Amino acid sequence: MEIEYTYWQSKDGFFIGYLNIWPEHLTQGKDIQELEEMLLDLYEFFKEEQDENKIIEKKVGQLKVTA
Repeated sequence: MEIEYTYWQSKDGFFIGYLNIWPEHLTQGKDIQELEEMLLDLYEFFKEEQDENKIIEKKVGQLKVTA
């Protein structure tokens, strides 16, 4: 099984990324290999939480802002 992720390199040289299935959770690594290790850790953590039904359904709200 493969899971897509999105990443970029910051100005300080670190690679920052997130799993596309959970984009709100960023992680980073000093290189791509370390970033992928951190992403795997995130996957294992959230998969475990999901399996134990600890993740509550996400909801979307709207916020009014003044221009």
